[in-house]
Amino acid sequence: MVYKDLERLQSKGKFIRIGMSGTGWMAEGFLAQILHVPGMKVVAVTDRDTEKAAVMCRNAGMDVVTTETLSIAEDAVRTGKCVVSRDCTLAARLEQVDILTDVTPSPASGVETAYAGIQQGKDVVLINIEADVTAGRILKKYAKEKGVLYSVSSGDEPGCLMELWDLVQTLGYEPIVIGKGKNNPLNPSATPQTVAESARKADKDPYQVASYVDGTKTMFEMACAANATGCSPMKRGMVGPQADLKTVSRVFALTQDGGIATSGNCVDFVQGEAMAGGVFVTVRISDDRLRADLEYLKVGKGSYFTFFRPYHLWFLEAPLSFAKAYLYRQKTLFPLDVPYADVMTVAKSDLEEGSILDDFGGYSFYGMIEKADEARRLDALPAGLAPGVRVLRTLKKGDIITWKDVVLDETLTVVKLRRIQDSLDQAASKGA
Repeated sequence: MVYKDLERLQSKGKFIRIGMSGTGWMAEGFLAQILHVPGMKVVAVTDRDTEKAAVMCRNAGMDVVTTETLSIAEDAVRTGKCVVSRDCTLAARLEQVDILTDVTPSPASGVETAYAGIQQGKDVVLINIEADVTAGRILKKYAKEKGVLYSVSSGDEPGCLMELWDLVQTLGYEPIVIGKGKNNPLNPSATPQTVAESARKADKDPYQVASYVDGTKTMFEMACAANATGCSPMKRGMVGPQADLKTVSRVFALTQDGGIATSGNCVDFVQGEAMAGGVFVTVRISDDRLRADLEYLKVGKGSYFTFFRPYHLWFLEAPLSFAKAYLYRQKTLFPLDVPYADVMTVAKSDLEEGSILDDFGGYSFYGMIEKADEARRLDALPAGLAPGVRVLRTLKKGDIITWKDVVLDETLTVVKLRRIQDSLDQAASKGA
Protein backbone atom coordinates (compact mmCIF):
# COMPACT_ATOMS: atom_id res chain seq x y z
CA MET A 1 0.00 0.00 0.00
CA VAL A 2 1.25 3.48 -0.87
CA TYR A 3 0.14 4.87 2.48
CA LYS A 4 1.99 2.22 4.47
CA ASP A 5 5.14 2.65 2.39
CA LEU A 6 5.05 6.41 2.91
CA GLU A 7 4.54 5.94 6.65
CA ARG A 8 7.47 3.54 6.72
CA LEU A 9 9.61 6.07 4.89
CA GLN A 10 8.75 8.82 7.35
CA SER A 11 9.33 6.54 10.34
CA LYS A 12 12.94 6.27 9.15
CA GLY A 13 13.22 10.07 9.09
CA LYS A 14 13.13 10.21 5.29
CA PHE A 15 10.90 12.16 2.96
CA ILE A 16 10.21 12.47 -0.76
CA ARG A 17 11.63 15.96 -1.25
CA ILE A 18 9.86 18.05 -3.88
CA GLY A 19 10.98 21.18 -5.67
CA MET A 20 8.08 22.98 -7.31
CA SER A 21 7.48 26.03 -9.48
CA GLY A 22 4.30 28.07 -9.30
CA THR A 23 2.40 30.28 -6.85
CA GLY A 24 -1.16 30.35 -8.19
CA TRP A 25 -4.34 28.67 -7.02
CA MET A 26 -3.12 25.24 -8.12
CA ALA A 27 0.25 25.63 -6.41
CA GLU A 28 -1.33 26.79 -3.16
CA GLY A 29 -3.67 23.80 -3.16
CA PHE A 30 -0.89 21.33 -3.93
CA LEU A 31 1.28 22.76 -1.15
CA ALA A 32 -1.61 22.57 1.31
CA GLN A 33 -2.26 18.93 0.37
CA ILE A 34 1.38 17.88 0.71
CA LEU A 35 1.32 18.99 4.35
CA HIS A 36 -1.13 16.15 5.05
CA VAL A 37 0.76 13.41 3.18
CA PRO A 38 3.20 11.29 5.20
CA GLY A 39 6.74 10.87 3.92
CA MET A 40 6.59 13.83 1.57
CA LYS A 41 7.42 17.53 1.73
CA VAL A 42 8.12 20.55 -0.45
CA VAL A 43 11.63 21.87 0.15
CA ALA A 44 11.90 24.49 -2.61
CA VAL A 45 9.52 26.81 -4.45
CA THR A 46 10.56 28.83 -7.49
CA ASP A 47 8.68 31.70 -9.08
CA ARG A 48 9.48 35.09 -10.57
CA ASP A 49 7.45 36.65 -7.77
CA THR A 50 9.51 35.51 -4.80
CA GLU A 51 7.50 37.62 -2.36
CA LYS A 52 4.29 35.87 -3.40
CA ALA A 53 6.03 32.49 -3.13
CA ALA A 54 7.34 33.33 0.33
CA VAL A 55 3.90 34.44 1.54
CA MET A 56 2.36 31.23 0.16
CA CYS A 57 4.88 29.11 2.04
CA ARG A 58 4.57 31.07 5.27
CA ASN A 59 0.78 30.79 5.10
CA ALA A 60 1.34 27.02 4.96
CA GLY A 61 3.34 27.26 8.21
CA MET A 62 6.77 26.87 6.63
CA ASP A 63 9.99 28.67 7.55
CA VAL A 64 11.31 30.38 4.43
CA VAL A 65 14.72 31.40 3.15
CA THR A 66 14.76 33.45 -0.07
CA THR A 67 18.03 33.10 -1.96
CA GLU A 68 19.62 32.66 -5.36
CA THR A 69 22.77 31.08 -3.89
CA LEU A 70 23.08 27.29 -3.98
CA SER A 71 25.13 26.90 -0.80
CA ILE A 72 22.70 29.03 1.21
CA ALA A 73 19.79 27.06 -0.20
CA GLU A 74 21.41 23.76 0.71
CA ASP A 75 22.03 24.91 4.28
CA ALA A 76 18.43 26.12 4.56
CA VAL A 77 16.95 22.78 3.47
CA ARG A 78 19.25 20.88 5.86
CA THR A 79 17.81 22.89 8.75
CA GLY A 80 14.21 22.18 7.73
CA LYS A 81 13.47 25.42 5.93
CA CYS A 82 11.85 25.89 2.52
CA VAL A 83 13.90 27.69 -0.13
CA VAL A 84 12.26 30.31 -2.31
CA SER A 85 14.01 31.47 -5.47
CA ARG A 86 13.42 33.17 -8.82
CA ASP A 87 15.60 30.58 -10.55
CA CYS A 88 13.97 27.24 -11.39
CA THR A 89 17.42 25.74 -11.94
CA LEU A 90 18.26 26.32 -8.26
CA ALA A 91 15.71 23.73 -7.15
CA ALA A 92 17.00 21.37 -9.83
CA ARG A 93 20.57 21.78 -8.56
CA LEU A 94 19.68 21.15 -4.92
CA GLU A 95 21.03 17.78 -3.81
CA GLN A 96 18.15 17.52 -1.33
CA VAL A 97 15.47 17.57 -4.08
CA ASP A 98 14.24 14.19 -5.34
CA ILE A 99 11.45 15.24 -7.73
CA LEU A 100 10.85 18.45 -9.69
CA THR A 101 7.36 19.59 -10.62
CA ASP A 102 5.59 22.57 -12.14
CA VAL A 103 2.16 23.42 -10.76
CA THR A 104 0.96 25.97 -13.33
CA PRO A 105 -0.96 25.94 -16.63
CA SER A 106 2.00 27.60 -18.39
CA PRO A 107 3.83 25.49 -20.99
CA ALA A 108 6.81 27.86 -20.79
CA SER A 109 7.12 27.41 -17.03
CA GLY A 110 6.46 23.68 -17.11
CA VAL A 111 8.93 22.89 -19.87
CA GLU A 112 11.65 25.08 -18.37
CA THR A 113 11.26 23.46 -14.96
CA ALA A 114 11.13 19.92 -16.36
CA TYR A 115 14.14 20.45 -18.61
CA ALA A 116 16.19 21.93 -15.75
CA GLY A 117 15.34 18.96 -13.56
CA ILE A 118 16.17 16.39 -16.22
CA GLN A 119 19.50 18.07 -17.02
CA GLN A 120 20.40 17.85 -13.33
CA GLY A 121 19.43 14.19 -13.10
CA LYS A 122 16.15 14.72 -11.23
CA ASP A 123 12.91 12.84 -11.72
CA VAL A 124 10.08 15.01 -13.05
CA VAL A 125 6.36 14.64 -12.31
CA LEU A 126 4.44 17.51 -13.92
CA ILE A 127 1.12 18.88 -12.73
CA ASN A 128 0.98 20.69 -16.05
CA ILE A 129 -0.63 18.94 -19.02
CA GLU A 130 -0.15 21.99 -21.25
CA ALA A 131 3.62 21.55 -21.01
CA ASP A 132 3.33 17.86 -21.81
CA VAL A 133 1.18 18.46 -24.90
CA THR A 134 3.62 21.12 -26.09
CA ALA A 135 6.94 19.31 -25.59
CA GLY A 136 6.32 16.10 -23.66
CA ARG A 137 7.92 13.72 -26.16
CA ILE A 138 11.25 15.51 -26.22
CA LEU A 139 11.22 15.79 -22.42
CA LYS A 140 10.58 12.05 -22.20
CA LYS A 141 13.44 11.40 -24.62
CA TYR A 142 15.88 13.52 -22.63
CA ALA A 143 14.75 11.91 -19.38
CA LYS A 144 15.40 8.44 -20.78
CA GLU A 145 18.86 9.50 -21.93
CA LYS A 146 19.63 10.82 -18.44
CA GLY A 147 18.21 7.71 -16.75
CA VAL A 148 15.52 9.62 -14.87
CA LEU A 149 11.73 9.44 -14.78
CA TYR A 150 9.36 11.75 -16.66
CA SER A 151 5.64 11.60 -15.95
CA VAL A 152 2.48 13.67 -15.80
CA SER A 153 0.63 13.34 -12.52
CA SER A 154 -2.76 11.87 -11.78
CA GLY A 155 -5.57 14.11 -10.60
CA ASP A 156 -6.22 15.99 -13.82
CA GLU A 157 -8.48 14.22 -16.31
CA PRO A 158 -5.73 12.63 -18.46
CA GLY A 159 -4.06 10.98 -15.48
CA CYS A 160 -7.40 9.75 -14.15
CA LEU A 161 -8.32 8.46 -17.60
CA MET A 162 -5.16 6.35 -17.65
CA GLU A 163 -6.53 4.31 -14.74
CA LEU A 164 -9.69 3.46 -16.71
CA TRP A 165 -7.65 2.92 -19.88
CA ASP A 166 -5.42 0.43 -18.06
CA LEU A 167 -8.52 -1.33 -16.70
CA VAL A 168 -10.24 -1.89 -20.06
CA GLN A 169 -6.97 -2.74 -21.81
CA THR A 170 -6.09 -5.31 -19.14
CA LEU A 171 -9.56 -6.90 -19.31
CA GLY A 172 -9.38 -7.10 -23.10
CA TYR A 173 -12.34 -4.81 -23.83
CA GLU A 174 -12.39 -2.86 -27.10
CA PRO A 175 -12.10 0.89 -26.37
CA ILE A 176 -14.24 3.09 -28.61
CA VAL A 177 -14.12 6.53 -26.97
CA ILE A 178 -12.23 7.88 -23.98
CA GLY A 179 -13.19 11.25 -22.61
CA LYS A 180 -14.33 13.61 -19.91
CA GLY A 181 -17.44 15.37 -18.78
CA LYS A 182 -17.03 19.10 -19.36
CA ASN A 183 -17.90 21.22 -16.34
CA ASN A 184 -19.54 24.01 -18.33
CA PRO A 185 -21.16 24.54 -21.76
CA LEU A 186 -18.64 25.11 -24.54
CA ASN A 187 -18.38 28.71 -25.75
CA PRO A 188 -15.25 29.40 -27.86
CA SER A 189 -15.94 33.15 -27.69
CA ALA A 190 -15.68 33.29 -23.89
CA THR A 191 -13.39 36.01 -22.52
CA PRO A 192 -12.40 37.21 -19.04
CA GLN A 193 -15.10 39.83 -19.38
CA THR A 194 -17.92 37.42 -20.23
CA VAL A 195 -17.03 35.09 -17.32
CA ALA A 196 -16.16 37.82 -14.83
CA GLU A 197 -19.16 37.27 -12.59
CA SER A 198 -18.82 33.49 -12.39
CA ALA A 199 -15.07 33.87 -11.78
CA ARG A 200 -15.77 36.32 -8.96
CA LYS A 201 -18.24 33.95 -7.31
CA ALA A 202 -15.74 31.09 -7.54
CA ASP A 203 -12.84 33.33 -6.43
CA LYS A 204 -10.88 32.33 -9.54
CA ASP A 205 -8.85 34.19 -12.15
CA PRO A 206 -11.19 35.21 -15.03
CA TYR A 207 -8.59 34.12 -17.59
CA GLN A 208 -8.48 30.70 -15.98
CA VAL A 209 -12.26 30.37 -15.98
CA ALA A 210 -12.49 31.57 -19.59
CA SER A 211 -9.92 28.94 -20.64
CA TYR A 212 -12.33 26.31 -19.33
CA VAL A 213 -15.39 27.77 -21.01
CA ASP A 214 -13.76 28.46 -24.40
CA GLY A 215 -12.59 24.84 -24.53
CA THR A 216 -8.84 25.44 -24.47
CA LYS A 217 -8.36 23.45 -21.26
CA THR A 218 -10.49 20.58 -22.55
CA MET A 219 -8.55 20.50 -25.83
CA PHE A 220 -5.25 20.24 -23.95
CA GLU A 221 -6.62 17.57 -21.62
CA MET A 222 -7.84 15.34 -24.41
CA ALA A 223 -4.71 15.91 -26.53
CA CYS A 224 -2.64 14.82 -23.54
CA ALA A 225 -4.76 11.68 -23.15
CA ALA A 226 -4.65 11.01 -26.89
CA ASN A 227 -0.87 11.15 -27.04
CA ALA A 228 -0.56 8.82 -24.05
CA THR A 229 -3.00 6.19 -25.39
CA GLY A 230 -2.79 6.37 -29.18
CA CYS A 231 -6.35 7.67 -29.50
CA SER A 232 -7.36 10.52 -31.84
CA PRO A 233 -10.15 13.10 -32.14
CA MET A 234 -12.95 12.11 -34.53
CA LYS A 235 -13.01 15.64 -35.92
CA ARG A 236 -11.33 18.99 -35.35
CA GLY A 237 -12.39 20.26 -31.94
CA MET A 238 -14.08 16.93 -31.13
CA VAL A 239 -17.87 16.51 -31.09
CA GLY A 240 -18.85 17.24 -27.49
CA PRO A 241 -22.40 15.81 -27.51
CA GLN A 242 -24.93 16.09 -24.71
CA ALA A 243 -24.98 12.83 -22.76
CA ASP A 244 -25.55 11.27 -19.35
CA LEU A 245 -24.83 7.85 -17.91
CA LYS A 246 -27.99 6.40 -19.44
CA THR A 247 -27.25 7.63 -22.96
CA VAL A 248 -23.47 7.92 -23.27
CA SER A 249 -22.92 4.32 -24.41
CA ARG A 250 -25.48 4.72 -27.19
CA VAL A 251 -24.12 8.12 -28.20
CA PHE A 252 -20.56 6.83 -28.54
CA ALA A 253 -21.42 3.55 -30.25
CA LEU A 254 -19.88 3.08 -33.68
CA THR A 255 -21.81 4.67 -36.55
CA GLN A 256 -22.85 1.26 -37.93
CA ASP A 257 -24.51 0.61 -34.58
CA GLY A 258 -26.35 3.93 -34.47
CA GLY A 259 -23.81 6.06 -32.60
CA ILE A 260 -21.45 8.86 -33.62
CA ALA A 261 -18.07 7.15 -33.23
CA THR A 262 -16.40 6.86 -36.62
CA SER A 263 -13.87 4.33 -35.33
CA GLY A 264 -12.45 2.91 -32.15
CA ASN A 265 -9.74 4.62 -30.08
CA CYS A 266 -11.20 8.13 -30.17
CA VAL A 267 -11.03 10.99 -27.69
CA ASP A 268 -13.98 13.28 -27.03
CA PHE A 269 -15.99 14.94 -24.27
CA VAL A 270 -19.61 15.20 -23.22
CA GLN A 271 -21.62 18.18 -22.10
CA GLY A 272 -24.28 18.17 -19.41
CA GLU A 273 -24.28 18.20 -15.62
CA ALA A 274 -24.65 14.44 -15.16
CA MET A 275 -21.04 13.59 -16.09
CA ALA A 276 -19.37 16.95 -15.40
CA GLY A 277 -16.04 16.56 -13.64
CA GLY A 278 -15.74 12.85 -14.41
CA VAL A 279 -13.88 10.72 -16.92
CA PHE A 280 -15.10 7.76 -18.94
CA VAL A 281 -14.19 5.00 -21.35
CA THR A 282 -16.86 3.56 -23.64
CA VAL A 283 -16.10 0.03 -24.86
CA ARG A 284 -17.65 -2.53 -27.19
CA ILE A 285 -17.94 -6.12 -25.96
CA SER A 286 -18.79 -9.04 -28.24
CA ASP A 287 -18.68 -11.89 -25.70
CA ASP A 288 -22.29 -12.79 -24.76
CA ARG A 289 -21.33 -14.03 -21.29
CA LEU A 290 -19.38 -10.86 -20.46
CA ARG A 291 -22.25 -8.70 -21.72
CA ALA A 292 -24.68 -10.59 -19.51
CA ASP A 293 -22.40 -10.19 -16.50
CA LEU A 294 -21.98 -6.46 -17.07
CA GLU A 295 -25.74 -6.03 -17.48
CA TYR A 296 -26.28 -7.90 -14.20
CA LEU A 297 -23.76 -5.58 -12.55
CA LYS A 298 -25.78 -2.62 -13.94
CA VAL A 299 -22.91 -1.24 -16.03
CA GLY A 300 -25.18 -1.01 -19.07
CA LYS A 301 -27.01 -3.03 -21.73
CA GLY A 302 -26.31 -4.24 -25.23
CA SER A 303 -22.86 -4.32 -26.80
CA TYR A 304 -21.58 -0.97 -25.51
CA PHE A 305 -20.69 -0.18 -21.92
CA THR A 306 -19.22 2.91 -20.29
CA PHE A 307 -16.88 2.83 -17.31
CA PHE A 308 -17.17 6.14 -15.48
CA ARG A 309 -15.19 7.74 -12.71
CA PRO A 310 -17.37 10.60 -11.40
CA TYR A 311 -14.62 12.92 -10.17
CA HIS A 312 -11.04 14.09 -10.56
CA LEU A 313 -9.17 15.72 -7.70
CA TRP A 314 -6.55 17.57 -9.75
CA PHE A 315 -3.56 18.72 -7.64
CA LEU A 316 -5.08 17.21 -4.49
CA GLU A 317 -4.64 13.74 -5.98
CA ALA A 318 -1.24 14.43 -7.52
CA PRO A 319 0.84 13.30 -4.49
CA LEU A 320 -0.08 9.71 -5.34
CA SER A 321 1.91 10.03 -8.56
CA PHE A 322 4.91 11.44 -6.70
CA ALA A 323 4.80 8.55 -4.24
CA LYS A 324 4.55 5.91 -6.97
CA ALA A 325 7.35 7.53 -8.95
CA TYR A 326 9.70 7.61 -5.97
CA LEU A 327 8.78 4.33 -4.30
CA TYR A 328 8.16 2.09 -7.31
CA ARG A 329 9.60 3.99 -10.32
CA GLN A 330 6.06 4.00 -11.72
CA LYS A 331 4.90 6.58 -14.29
CA THR A 332 1.28 7.73 -14.26
CA LEU A 333 1.13 9.14 -17.80
CA PHE A 334 3.63 9.89 -20.54
CA PRO A 335 3.34 10.49 -24.29
CA LEU A 336 3.95 7.72 -26.78
CA ASP A 337 6.80 8.14 -29.25
CA VAL A 338 4.40 9.07 -32.08
CA PRO A 339 2.08 12.10 -31.76
CA TYR A 340 -1.66 11.52 -32.21
CA ALA A 341 -3.10 14.96 -31.43
CA ASP A 342 -2.06 18.56 -31.01
CA VAL A 343 -3.74 21.78 -29.93
CA MET A 344 -3.78 24.47 -32.62
CA THR A 345 -4.01 28.23 -32.06
CA VAL A 346 -7.23 29.79 -33.41
CA ALA A 347 -7.97 33.53 -33.52
CA LYS A 348 -10.75 34.36 -31.05
CA SER A 349 -11.19 37.81 -32.55
CA ASP A 350 -9.95 39.82 -35.53
CA LEU A 351 -6.25 40.50 -35.00
CA GLU A 352 -4.22 43.35 -36.43
CA GLU A 353 -0.63 43.13 -37.60
CA GLY A 354 1.66 43.76 -34.64
CA SER A 355 -0.84 42.67 -31.99
CA ILE A 356 0.35 40.45 -29.14
CA LEU A 357 -1.47 37.25 -28.27
CA ASP A 358 -2.43 37.27 -24.61
CA ASP A 359 -2.87 34.14 -22.48
CA PHE A 360 -5.08 31.08 -22.33
CA GLY A 361 -8.66 32.19 -21.77
CA GLY A 362 -7.92 35.68 -23.02
CA TYR A 363 -9.27 37.83 -25.83
CA SER A 364 -7.04 36.90 -28.77
CA PHE A 365 -7.00 33.11 -29.23
CA TYR A 366 -8.25 29.74 -28.06
CA GLY A 367 -6.96 26.20 -28.44
CA MET A 368 -8.47 23.62 -30.81
CA ILE A 369 -7.54 19.93 -30.87
CA GLU A 370 -6.68 18.33 -34.20
CA LYS A 371 -5.02 15.13 -35.36
CA ALA A 372 -1.26 15.62 -35.17
CA ASP A 373 -0.54 14.97 -38.83
CA GLU A 374 -3.26 17.40 -39.95
CA ALA A 375 -2.05 20.11 -37.57
CA ARG A 376 1.42 19.63 -39.02
CA ARG A 377 0.09 19.82 -42.59
CA LEU A 378 -1.65 23.10 -41.76
CA ASP A 379 1.56 24.46 -40.18
CA ALA A 380 -0.63 25.35 -37.18
CA LEU A 381 1.05 27.15 -34.31
CA PRO A 382 0.86 24.96 -31.20
CA ALA A 383 -1.34 26.74 -28.67
CA GLY A 384 1.28 26.05 -26.01
CA LEU A 385 3.59 28.52 -27.76
CA ALA A 386 0.97 31.20 -28.39
CA PRO A 387 1.00 33.33 -25.21
CA GLY A 388 3.02 36.49 -25.74
CA VAL A 389 3.85 36.11 -29.44
CA ARG A 390 3.56 38.96 -31.95
CA VAL A 391 1.27 38.65 -34.97
CA LEU A 392 2.84 39.45 -38.36
CA ARG A 393 -0.28 39.92 -40.48
CA THR A 394 -3.98 40.72 -40.20
CA LEU A 395 -6.01 37.69 -39.13
CA LYS A 396 -9.74 37.11 -39.00
CA LYS A 397 -11.73 35.58 -36.18
CA GLY A 398 -11.67 31.80 -36.62
CA ASP A 399 -8.40 31.71 -38.60
CA ILE A 400 -5.94 29.00 -37.68
CA ILE A 401 -2.77 30.87 -36.70
CA THR A 402 0.35 29.35 -38.25
CA TRP A 403 4.04 29.41 -37.40
CA LYS A 404 4.59 31.91 -40.24
CA ASP A 405 1.96 34.27 -38.83
CA VAL A 406 3.90 35.10 -35.66
CA VAL A 407 7.29 36.00 -34.22
CA LEU A 408 8.40 33.71 -31.39
CA ASP A 409 10.94 34.36 -28.65
CA GLU A 410 13.54 31.84 -29.75
CA THR A 411 15.40 32.13 -26.44
CA LEU A 412 12.59 30.40 -24.53
CA THR A 413 13.27 26.79 -23.56
CA VAL A 414 9.76 25.77 -24.60
CA VAL A 415 10.29 27.15 -28.12
CA LYS A 416 13.71 25.53 -28.49
CA LEU A 417 12.50 22.12 -27.35
CA ARG A 418 9.34 22.23 -29.44
CA ARG A 419 11.39 22.94 -32.54
CA ILE A 420 13.69 20.01 -31.75
CA GLN A 421 10.68 17.77 -31.11
CA ASP A 422 9.09 18.74 -34.42
CA SER A 423 12.31 18.13 -36.35
CA LEU A 424 12.57 14.65 -34.85
CA ASP A 425 8.92 13.95 -35.67
CA GLN A 426 9.42 15.05 -39.27
CA ALA A 427 12.54 12.93 -39.63
CA ALA A 428 10.70 9.92 -38.20
CA SER A 429 7.72 10.39 -40.54
CA LYS A 430 10.01 10.59 -43.57
CA GLY A 431 11.82 7.44 -42.52
CA ALA A 432 8.61 5.51 -41.84
